[in-house]
Amino acid sequence: MPSKQAAATMDPVYTKPGYLFRRMQQIAVAIFVEECKAYNLTPVQYAALVAIETHPGMDATRLSAAIAFDRSTLGDVIERLEAKQYIERKPSREDKRIKLLYLTRSGVALLRHVMPSVDRAQARMMQPLKPADRKTLLALLTQLVDLNNEASRVPLPPDRIGLWRVRRSGAPGRR
Repeated sequence: MPSKQAAATMDPVYTKPGYLFRRMQQIAVAIFVEECKAYNLTPVQYAALVAIETHPGMDATRLSAAIAFDRSTLGDVIERLEAKQYIERKPSREDKRIKLLYLTRSGVALLRHVMPSVDRAQARMMQPLKPADRKTLLALLTQLVDLNNEASRVPLPPDRIGLWRVRRSGAPGRR
């Protein structure tokens, strides 16, 4: 007579925060790509375009810090955006070895046109939650990211840390 073995469970994995964060990241990227498919744009490319629009003339190192993305991988993102003619690189006046990043007219137009799709993607990610739970989740995620910033391979610069405290209390501060 065969012995009954307990069913193997994946709970030790499925119930861990790291696993859940990774799964939500997969879901978030899938939703973003689906909503923005007409623009052939990834979340990282979108973040890079927004950063370059906000800070025209930044170099790749500053872009990497602004969007908290690994500098070595960011080179591919920049090349793709340049190939799509959304950005252009121009040499710095002070140091011709440094290339400064600027949006092209096509890049500016893309950002304007893609915003409704980006907004839809963000709304879809949060839609299953009640409005109060959405606010709570965003506040807690912002706090976790802030308080664990130094553990990141690409920590945000000090002027970008502490945002959760500002948003919650209206006053700047950290822990």
